[in-house]
Amino acid sequence: MGVINVTPDSFSDGGQFLDRRAARDHAERMLARGADLVDIGAESTRPGAERVSSDDQIERIGDLIRELARAGAIVSIDTTDAIVARRALDDGATLVNTVDPAHTTDLATLARGRALLAIMHSRGSMKRMPGFSGTEERAYDDVVDHVVRELERARDAAFAVGLAKDDVLLDPGLGFHKSARHSLTLLAHLDALVALGQPVLVGSSRKSFLAAVTAAEGSEPAGPTERLGATIASCILAAERGAAMLRVHDVFEVKQALSLWKAARHA
Repeated sequence: MGVINVTPDSFSDGGQFLDRRAARDHAERMLARGADLVDIGAESTRPGAERVSSDDQIERIGDLIRELARAGAIVSIDTTDAIVARRALDDGATLVNTVDPAHTTDLATLARGRALLAIMHSRGSMKRMPGFSGTEERAYDDVVDHVVRELERARDAAFAVGLAKDDVLLDPGLGFHKSARHSLTLLAHLDALVALGQPVLVGSSRKSFLAAVTAAEGSEPAGPTERLGATIASCILAAERGAAMLRVHDVFEVKQALSLWKAARHA
């Protein structure tokens, strides 16, 4: 899953794809370089981000989803907003990717019979998400158990409104209201989430917890675009532990690493 944020303030590519032609060109480039689908987001989910209205999200997206879908691309919409999701589905999106389980019922109802739903684990709004200040450490007695149980409930809520078993993906929400230690623990024990029987989506690409690990080892904190090595390592770990889909910014490089990993496994 290739990431495209048509936002001014996303943590990594904010401001790069506000121009719709630039966004479409980037999407086409990612698809040509190995992406299976592209994930369009019009509202930043970085720590401290403000909510963006439905109208503003729709304006930012414009005809991007419609144009990509008409050209044969598989497109997902990254939103918690049912109005935005409905517009995206009408334009040809085939997956709704939400970062807030509280919206599961509304989005699952919209997706029923026409799209997949990816549910990411998070707690509370992005505005209240503190980043890696250490305050997240008190949030979980056992982060793996909490995340698995809470996503299981969200999954069941999606089933209750009519989504089929194969239509629901689960995402542990690395970095969302979680410390670097929590995110690493979830990566290490991803098989516990896989055991629920749903396809698992993992989004570790360029996230701050990757930089926190290298900084703890004495290196200078790396900026978002300097986290490719750690991103690739985290994607290989996720794949080894059963992830079905990886959400990344650097499609070609991650795809290349996965190709080598797969070849080595079968050698």
